[in-house]
Amino acid sequence: MFKSSEAHGISLNLKLMSLRLFAALSIPDDVAAHVLALMKGVAGAKWRPRENLHLTLRFFGEITEPVAEDLDAEFETATRGIEPFALRLKGAGSFGGVDPHALWIGAAESASLKQLAAACEKAARRVKLKPEPFKFTPHVTIAYLSGAMLDRVQAFTAQHALFEAPVFDVAGFGLYSSITRKSAPSLYRLEAEYPLLG
Repeated sequence: MFKSSEAHGISLNLKLMSLRLFAALSIPDDVAAHVLALMKGVAGAKWRPRENLHLTLRFFGEITEPVAEDLDAEFETATRGIEPFALRLKGAGSFGGVDPHALWIGAAESASLKQLAAACEKAARRVKLKPEPFKFTPHVTIAYLSGAMLDRVQAFTAQHALFEAPVFDVAGFGLYSSITRKSAPSLYRLEAEYPLLG
């Protein structure tokens, strides 16, 4: 059980010895509806279900429960001073270059979003997790690709390059656990929530 979250009265479900964790922003239903409407037209795309749409701030990987508790305790300090902010999902892209493996929807430029991601990175460093090797690229993964033709992927990203979803308010973020399943999308569970108090 997380110490700092207990102090805030947050309900937690962590009972495992080791957890695959990430910090992320949830996507409101009205925004998700706009994203879901884009999910078509690419053969080989495994489109993500509504419940798996989120914007990852920092992936922590497989960590032990004591480290998870320490991480939880660090979030409050690391995010102190960050005010709630407005965010818009915008544009589309893919990962993998000429061998694409994922489609995503991006986010409009936001200093507050970068600050929040940096705070999550700082918390990870303070509990001795390895530094994030990639530059933070805010995105919502909408599909994993298997054998998708490059021209179809490029056509999709070009078609939705000017996509814009409604603005939504970010008042906090969550710590999620991830369980990988062979014949179904990964199962994500919200373990704790952290309000942005400024």
